Formats: sequence, structure tokens, C-alpha cells
Amino acid sequence: MRRLPPLRALEAFVRVVRLGSARAAADELGLSPSALSRRIGNLEDFTGKKMFSRSGQSMRLTAEGRAFYDNVSPHLEALASAVEAQSENLQLMRLRLGVMPLFGTQRLFPRLAELRALHPRLHLDIDTGSNLIDRVGDTLDAAIALTEMAGPGFHSVRFGRNRLHAIASATLVAELGTVPDPDKLEKQTFLVHNDMPRSLEVWKAALGMEALQPAAIDHFDSGQMILEAAAQGLGIAIMHDDHLARNNDPRLAMLYDVEIESPYSYSFLCRPADLDVRPVRLFHDWLASAGL
Repeated sequence: MRRLPPLRALEAFVRVVRLGSARAAADELGLSPSALSRRIGNLEDFTGKKMFSRSGQSMRLTAEGRAFYDNVSPHLEALASAVEAQSENLQLMRLRLGVMPLFGTQRLFPRLAELRALHPRLHLDIDTGSNLIDRVGDTLDAAIALTEMAGPGFHSVRFGRNRLHAIASATLVAELGTVPDPDKLEKQTFLVHNDMPRSLEVWKAALGMEALQPAAIDHFDSGQMILEAAAQGLGIAIMHDDHLARNNDPRLAMLYDVEIESPYSYSFLCRPADLDVRPVRLFHDWLASAGL
């Protein structure tokens, strides 16, 4: 049998890379900085590679270290999965996940069977409540939310870029015509999501109608409710094009053929230290490969 690498040294190395900080890794492992450095040194001696360049208290990943991590990390996950599959005493793993309802119904839930097949012990406790980002690291392990930019202290994965569109009932779209008319638009009610407060202003600016004052602006905390309100003829929803395409509701239509880049996008967010918590890591890595 081949000689195995020092597993504690591997653990220390992976934590430094994932947390981006030797101090944070030492705290997570309950080690002194010097003890952490010795473990990294043991791995370097074993492999004959310089994993980090050191300057004072800082450790910067080298090109060799990055290549080593990229090649070894997937195998460590595979090893953990193999042990998990053969262990009868392991309990179910639970992830407390905050999800915006429309993302959940349109994009996440249709793919969860794939996640269950890949990691049958991983189960999700879904929370669709408000203030998801504020609760990450407290009542939530992670969240999928609409953001402009992830705040400091978060690890985030953005799900691509989106375009803003005005969406309304097919009847109202036909009445308003194909050319933006300020007089007609000022008589309308606009529907705006609470998590996309700047969306209407961005849309108006793109059309050169910054001074437009609609009859009313109604706010919603649910994307699905906004789309239903628009379908019922209650107003013009400023939403992402993706929402309209995935909703596939014949009652709805896009108002004006104008593409506007949205300042908002869906992002997966967690605390950096929680990437070493197995349910968070498994879900994070699955999301990265699932292409939602």
C-alpha cells in the first residue's frame, strides 16, 4: 500500500485555502499559529512542494499550492463521501437554507432530486421568510437571495447576470403599444419587489424617463405574487426576464422590447468558515456544478 499523506496536515492546508486566512484556520482547528505552520511544513516536506510563501504572519498560496489544492480537494470530498456511505452510525445531515420562493419553485426544487440521489443523507430545512441575508450565520446556515453585492464577511456565488423587463398582462401590453408613452405610463401602477428597490428607477433611466411618476408603486415580498398580480391586470411588474420565461404563463407578456442589465442577481451566501461544515460544502459544490 502506498504511504498516505499526513491527514492532519492536509486538513490544515485545506482550511487555510478555503478560509483565506492562516489565523482563521488556526482558530477553527484550535491550534496556535506556530502549530498550524508546522502542519503545513509537514505537508510541504511530504510532497516536496512549496504550498505557501510566508511574509511575517501572512501566508500566500503559491502556484504549486493552488495546483495541489485543485487536484487533491475533489479526492478528499470523494473520500469523505465513501466513508459516509459505509457508515451506518452517521446521522442525517441537515442544512438550514433560506430561499426566495420564486427561485425555489422555478429553479431549485425541480433539481433537488439530483441532489438527493448524489447525497441521500443530506436534507434541507427550507426557510422562505424575510431578511434572509441578515439571518445567515444565525438561524440559517446559508441562503439564496437577490443581492447587488454580497457584504463583507460572506462567501458568495453569483448565478449569472439578469436583465430587467416590464411585465404585464397581455391585454395591458396590447393597450400600451410597442413605443413607450409617458402619458400612458403615468396612469399605471408599478409592482416592485422589496428586495429589488432600485429596479423601477433603473428601468425608467434606461428608457430616458427619469421624471416619470406613475399613479402608484405597490411593493411585494414575493416574486410569485407580483407575477400573479400582473397577470390579473393589477399593474406592471419590474422583474427579471428569467422569471417570465420560467413562469410560462400565457396571461403575461413583456412590455417593450428593451433589454436592461439588472443591478440584482441571485447569489448563494454563507459565512466563509461554514464552508468547512459538511452540509454547507456539499450543497455549495452541488450548486456550482448544477448550473441552476
